[in-house]
Amino acid sequence: MAKKTISLSVEKEIYEEYRKYCEQKGIILSKQVENFMVEELKKNGKRG
Repeated sequence: MAKKTISLSVEKEIYEEYRKYCEQKGIILSKQVENFMVEELKKNGKRG
């Protein structure tokens, strides 16, 4: 699947805290955002 680079604006403190969380868990932050988007689409019947 092709990738798309995007820019997001989020609160700095939230970003830093979540970035550290992902780092500690060995999680790729951008993949977490992608997973969130997929789950939201599924919840709203937009993705199978």
